[in-house]
This record gives sequence, C-alpha cells and structure tokens, in this order.
Amino acid sequence: MDKILEAVVMSSYPNNVKQGLVRRVIEAAKQPMDSEQCWSMLELSTKLYLTGDTKYKREIGKEVLEVYGHYHPEEFEEFFNVRFLLRLLQEGYGPLGKRSHYVLDYIQLGLQFILESPSANSIFSLLRIEVLRKVCERPSPKQCAKISKLLTQHPQCIPTGKHQLLFCQQLIRCIGQFQCVSEGEEDIMEFLEQVNKVSGLLQRIWRTQTSAILPSLKELFTIISSTEEQEAPSNALASVVQFVPLELMDGVIRNLTNDDSITDVQMMMAIGRMIDWVSWPLGKNIDKWIIALLKGLAAVKKFSILIEVTLSKIEKVFSKLLYPIVREGALSVLQYMLLSFQHSHEAFHLILPHIPRLVASLKKEDSNSATSSLEQLAELIHCMFFRFSGFPDLYEPVLEAVKALPIPNEDRIKHLLGQNAWTSQKNELASFYPRLASKSETGKIGLINLGNTCYMNSIIQSLFMASDFRHSVLNLTEGNSQPLMTKLQWLFAFLEHSQRPVISPESFLSASWPPWFTPGAQQDCSEYLKYLLDRLHEEEKTGKRIYQKLKESSLMSQAVEHHCLNKTLIEKMFGGKMMTKIRCLKCLNVSSREEAFTDLSLAFPPSDRNMHGSTSILPVEEIGPQFIEPPENAGQPTGSPWIQRKAPMTGDPAAPQMLVETLGFQEPGEAANPLNGSNVGLDAAKDPLSAFGEQACAPKDSRSVPDLINYFLSPERLTAENKYHCEKCASLQDAEKVAELTEGPHYLILTLLRFSFDPRTMKRKKILDNVSIPVVLKLPILVAPEETEEVCRRGKDSAAPGSGFMSVVYDLCSVVVHSGISSESGHYYCYSRECTDTVAHGQPQDGVPKAASDKQLDFEIQWYLFNDTRVSFSSFESVSNVTSFFPKDTAYVLFYRQRPGRQSCQLHEALAEAGCLHGEHSLHKDLMEAISKDNILYLQEQEKEARNRAAYISALPKSPLWWRDLDRDKDDDSSSGGCSPAAGGGGSGSFHGLVF
Repeated sequence: MDKILEAVVMSSYPNNVKQGLVRRVIEAAKQPMDSEQCWSMLELSTKLYLTGDTKYKREIGKEVLEVYGHYHPEEFEEFFNVRFLLRLLQEGYGPLGKRSHYVLDYIQLGLQFILESPSANSIFSLLRIEVLRKVCERPSPKQCAKISKLLTQHPQCIPTGKHQLLFCQQLIRCIGQFQCVSEGEEDIMEFLEQVNKVSGLLQRIWRTQTSAILPSLKELFTIISSTEEQEAPSNALASVVQFVPLELMDGVIRNLTNDDSITDVQMMMAIGRMIDWVSWPLGKNIDKWIIALLKGLAAVKKFSILIEVTLSKIEKVFSKLLYPIVREGALSVLQYMLLSFQHSHEAFHLILPHIPRLVASLKKEDSNSATSSLEQLAELIHCMFFRFSGFPDLYEPVLEAVKALPIPNEDRIKHLLGQNAWTSQKNELASFYPRLASKSETGKIGLINLGNTCYMNSIIQSLFMASDFRHSVLNLTEGNSQPLMTKLQWLFAFLEHSQRPVISPESFLSASWPPWFTPGAQQDCSEYLKYLLDRLHEEEKTGKRIYQKLKESSLMSQAVEHHCLNKTLIEKMFGGKMMTKIRCLKCLNVSSREEAFTDLSLAFPPSDRNMHGSTSILPVEEIGPQFIEPPENAGQPTGSPWIQRKAPMTGDPAAPQMLVETLGFQEPGEAANPLNGSNVGLDAAKDPLSAFGEQACAPKDSRSVPDLINYFLSPERLTAENKYHCEKCASLQDAEKVAELTEGPHYLILTLLRFSFDPRTMKRKKILDNVSIPVVLKLPILVAPEETEEVCRRGKDSAAPGSGFMSVVYDLCSVVVHSGISSESGHYYCYSRECTDTVAHGQPQDGVPKAASDKQLDFEIQWYLFNDTRVSFSSFESVSNVTSFFPKDTAYVLFYRQRPGRQSCQLHEALAEAGCLHGEHSLHKDLMEAISKDNILYLQEQEKEARNRAAYISALPKSPLWWRDLDRDKDDDSSSGGCSPAAGGGGSGSFHGLVF
C-alpha cells in the first residue's frame, strides 16, 4: 500500500485526481493490517511530512500519520519511540544541508497519540532535556515559537526544577537575539505572532512558578545592560516585561537602583534600551516600567545618567507619537522625560522642530486617540514654554501649530512641573549646567548673552558679517592707539578663529557701554550702534591711530588719495554725505548744507498719507533676487522715466526735480516701465526664477523700504509754526525742505524708526507695520554734471542725462530684528550673509570693475540667523516673511553693501590691493598667540569634561551630536518673537521602522 501511495503522490496527475486515489488509500488504512505494512506507511508518511517539497505532500503525510495514530496505536507507539525522537532532535531528518524544519511540528503531532502509553513519561523526560538544549543553541524566532507551541500544548515537556529556571533565562536570551529580517507587513505580523508565543510561554511558567520571575528579570537586565554586545538586543524583550506583575515593580526598581555592583555605564545602557521599547507594538505597561526606573534613578541622584539618556532618546520617543498603536505609552514616557528635565532647555529644544508636523498629522488623523494626544501634548508644550521662556524665535512656529488647542492655567502648569521635577534643590543640578557645546554646523560662533545684551550681540554679529569692515579691523596693526577698536579686533578675531562654539563679549561690552545705559536692562540696538560707530570714529579722528591705513590705489588722483587718507575707517565703511536744501517759496532763494551720516533714520509716514503718491528727487529701485544685467546699449542713456516734480530751485539748474521710482521684481535685463502721472509704484512683474519675488514685494496696503526712503527724500513744507527764516527776505517765510544724498556709503545702514512716544501712556510705543525688504536696492546719489556725463559714457550706473543723479546698487547683507512691543523689553536677533564681490577688482573692464552681471543669484547666497548663542542656517525667504509669521518680530536695522561702481571703485580697488577683500588677513603676534592659547585651553576643558563623563558617553548608543547652548537666554520676554518655522521631523513612515 505504501508503494501505491508513493506512486500516486509522485505522479503527474492533477491534484483532484490524486486526492481521490489518496482518499481510497487512507480509507483502506483504517482497516486492520500487519505490523510491517504499518511501519512502511508510517515511514512514508514521516518522509512526506518532513521532506515533502510541497504543502500538498506534507498535508497527505500529516493525514496518514493521524489515521495510523488513531487506528493503529500500538504500531504508532512502537514507531514513535524515544530513540527515534532523540535521533530526530539531535541529527535532524533528511539529507545534509537540507534538514527538515518541521521536526518540532512532527513531534507535536505525534505526542497526542502516545499520551496514555507507557512510554509517554520517558518521551516527556527526553523532551524536557532536548528543548532546553535547543533553546541554548539560540534557534530562530520561528523555531523558538514552535518550541513554545509544543510546550504550551504539552506542559509536561517543560523543564522542571533548576532546569526550569535555566530554561526561562535561556529563552529570554533567545528573545534578545530575535530580528525581523523582512519589511513585508505579512512577515512582520508573523514575527510578532512568534514573539507573542514565546513570551506567552514565559507568562505560563511564571504563573505556576513565581520564584522564576526575579531570576528571569535579572537575566533580562544583564542582557540590556551589557556593553560588550556587538548588536543591541532586540526590542522584542519588551514582550517579556509586560507579563511581570506590577506589584513587584517597586521592589525590583529599588533593588536595581541601590545595587552597587551595577555600574553607571550598565545602568545607562539598560535604561536607554528600555526606552527603545516604546516602539514595541504589543507591549503593555512598558511605559510604567520605564518611568519607574527613571524615577528610581532620580531618587538616588543619578542625574548624569538621566541627562545623557534623555538627550539621546527623547527625539525617538517623540517620533513614536505618529503611530496610534504605541502612542499612549510613548506620550507617557515623553511627558515624564520633559517635565522632569527642568534644569535646561536642551531636551525640549531637541523636539521643537518636529512638533508642527506631528500636530498636523494628528489633526489629519482625526481619531479619539489623536484628539486626546493633541490636548495632552499642548499642555506639555505650554508647561515647557512657562519653564523655559526667552526663545521666541523657536517657539513661534510651535505656538502657531497649537494655537487652537486648550491652554492650561498657571496653577496646573506649576502643579505638573512641581510634581515631576528630579529634585527640588536647584544646587544639586548646578554641576550639570552650563554644558560644553559642540560648534554650530554653520561654522559660525555665537555670543553669550550677559543679561539682556542681545541688542549688542546682534549689532556685533552684523558688523562681523560686513566682510570688508571685518577684514579692515582684523588687519589693523598692533599699537594703533585705538583701545576700543583693538577690543573689537580681538572680538572679531575670536569670532573667526576660535574653536569654541560661543564666546563671551564681556570685555567689549564694558569698553563700549554707553554711560547712560542701565545695567541688566534691555536697550535700543540702534542707539548702541550709533554710539559705537561714533566712539570708533572719534578715537581714530583724534589721532589715536598711528599707522597702518589701507593702501590706496596708485591709479587714484592725489586729490582722491588725500581725501581717502583723511577718512577714518568708520567713514570709509559707513560714512555717507547728504545735502539739505531749503527753498524760500517767496523769493525762491535756496540755501544748502552738506553733512555726513553713518545711518539713515527712516520715519513712517502718517497713516493717512498715500505712499505711492510720494515724490522725491530720484528713483529708489527695488530689485528682486535675480541676475542684474545692464541694458544692451548701456552706453546710450535711455529716456528718463521720471517726470518733473516742481520748478527747478534757483541756483541749481543742473538738478531738475524728479519723482522717486520704485521698481518691482523684473525679468533679468528687463527695463523698468516708465511712470505715468503721479502713480509712482509699479506692479511687480512675476519672476519665474524664484518664489521669493512675491514674498519680498509689499502687499498693496503695506510699506516697503523704498517707500520709507521715498518719504525720507520727499520735500517737506515748512509752514505755520515751522516757517523758515529766509536770510534774503530777512523774515519767516513758507519754505520747502528737501534732502539729497551726495555720497553713498560703502555700507548703508537704515534704521526704521519704529518707536515713538505715546503721550497718553507716557511710554514709547512700537509701530508693528510690516515693511517689505528688497534684497537689492538702488539709491539715488547726486553727482556733478561732469560726473554725470562720465557715468553715461561708462554705462555702469543708471543716470539720466542732465539730471545730476545716478543710481547706486546695494545688496542686503544684515537685518536686525526686534521681537516685542516696546523698546524697553523684548529680544533682538539678526539675519546676516556675507556680501562680497565675485570678480577680481584689480582687472576692471572698460575702467570699471565688473560685478552686476556676474553676481551670484541673490537667493543662493547663504543666510544665517544669529540669536545670541544659537547660530543656524536661514534664508532670504525667512528674512522677508518674518513679520508675516510673527507680528511682533519686525525688521529694525538694515545693513546694505554697495556694489562696485563708479563711485565705489576706488575704495574697492584699495581694499583689494590691501589684501583685505577676500584675502587672508594676518593677525599680529599677540592676538594670534592669545587665540592659540585659548583654543588649547578649550581643548583641555573638553578633555577634562570628557574624562569626567567618559563612563556615561561610552554607554550611549550611536547617535548624532546635538547642539548644547552654553547659557540661558536672559532677555526679557514680555513679548513673543520668532525665526523661520523649522521643517518637521518624526519617525519612520513604515511599520517596519516603527517596530524595529
């Protein structure tokens, strides 16, 4: 009969035909037959079950075995003997290299037919030894699950006594090595089912033998605390902890945290791996065990462990909130980690960039779980805002994300913070803060806030990023008799060459402090800048500077050379000149006075004034981020787009009065449309090169920097109480006053006069109007008639023939932002970039340096955000949209750099020849030595810190280096501010990434 069955199974007949023939064989097997025939059929069915290459063959083998086990028990018991099973378990079945994977299934199938037989006990005894041996060999999850299934169905085979304890420990070792190698959902679900079967077996054993629990947990802790493992133990170990009775928790945690044999390294490794268990989808009470161990470590003041583990794991825990299956446990752990980490903002700031994306995802999910988690998360975020104020730039995007969610009251916040703090004694955590930080990825260095000194830090960083000024300062020689300039040189040198992530400007602050400033109080950064530049200018002007001035070009005329040599560095870099003219409206006599300036203070026009109808002398052009190409026939002046504003002033026939022109974003090389009538503002042309065009252009009712300059340059009527005393008329007369720029500074500083005195409140109030900032600006400069002809001939600057004016191009390089609603409070930070020339200045074309057409796309030039100790990458998009996102964060002081042109070519060439522009500057010996010594000192500090924390750092899993701020932001934060919203983060988008 066995030959018949084998022939049928191996035949090529269709399965339905085979099935009919097999059915007949099986029916025949139910009849009495001799022992030899039974053995032959049992051997064939065993072969089919264990080595069948198709599921069909294995099913037939199983069916035949069940028939013979049921209808021929004696023969089956004789066949299914201890010796046969021992050979199966130890040697396997089938040819070498192709041993069957179904031996355990086969044994489980056969055991049901010998339970009442005399040989049952000997078989059980054999299996108790063999399953222990199998587990010690670290079988795969699939084989381990088969062992568990076998022992769950036949608990008589579970090892007993000491072997049972060893079996539990070895089974936990097996689970610690489980890995799911496939990312397919079906394979993952199968893996989870296998793990559940194995951990379920442990639960069964622990229920009947509670004495095995603590030794099993000890083995588990040994695995997760090991520092010698090449690979981290599997998160499947979380499935073991869920079955530990919670009533044992306090005793277990107390024993662990007070066990002197457990090193800090082992403890940190263990808690770090336990925190990873929040991603295990089948675990129950995992969060309770994690929080209990964290609290236990706080109770024994293991703060170093808690700090390192929190900073290395909090982002991973936060990312799991995206997944409903593990969200509840992950949120519990996150809440405790943040609410207990109260000595520093580091942990909270690590997850800040990811919060908006998570909130958006939870809102989109729209489930009960998501709604509940959103409310708990919002409460947690407001607790952190309350605890760590003074970071408006970072918090604004998060505030925007959670603005629609409930806000807890102050009592609730204080209760949560007080309930979860590691310790009520602040001095116990003093040694852990401040911490050494890693240098910003930007390569730039931050400045420590010395107590509401963000106004100074923003100005220093803006001046530092003014590369021409920085190079000139750094190239000053030793003994220049300028104490304040020398301190600035040292500060710039450390900002450029120090290895520290942040430095303290304390020495410079004390030297540059305006005497009327109140220590510790917030100050006006514009006021500080003016005082600083004036001090530096006066120092050099009074003769304290002895030698080493910038080398002047040999091509300069003696007059120009003498003019430049007589200028101070501040005048060369920031100095401009302005002509103020007053015309008597009765006799038309014009009086004029020229004065120097280092910044232009731009007032806001009255709200009832139509800015687009403002008139002034010459076009102020606003240009988008683009290539700026000269017209094809640049040498031929085009028709003036300006119209006459009023009759020419007497005595000034060369300067006809023109309307101010404001240009929108244009295609490269596209000429501006001429103005018509009194409508000065033009609609911005769409720029296909960039999305920045519309962002930088002001909305219809908003203001722009050109609008404010137009207002500044527009004529002012002096009437009534403001009448002008005309010398020619010898009496007070109505007059018209107008300002004209006669010399453009190398760096143009514009201060937007946002603060005004409110007589009702007797306080300075802030104008919160949004002002759009052009990345490129053209400023009207008055020139002599002969210079106008030369400009038209060269064609490098736009000028109207006979107008007496030319347009000088400026590039935006820094924006100082004030966050707040009062000049006496709030916070300052700045956006900056390095604006430099892109061609060699020593090789001018046609006598004028080439710059405009070869200039890099403006929106490709890297912007940086300087916020005290924090320096990060930014963009012009962030600069132009800052007030749109954060209404209390407004541009206050702007720095523009003049592009090389007719007026500036001598200075640019002088800078280039002096090696200051784009060149390596050589610091004097004392300064170089000071920087070198400080860098060595910093490295020594790092080494000392590393030695003190070596045990903790070595135990951390591999993770990126996170930025650590060295100081708290001490600014008064009576208002909120912000920086660009950070991109979202989160966890893996796949289920495989979630679990493993």
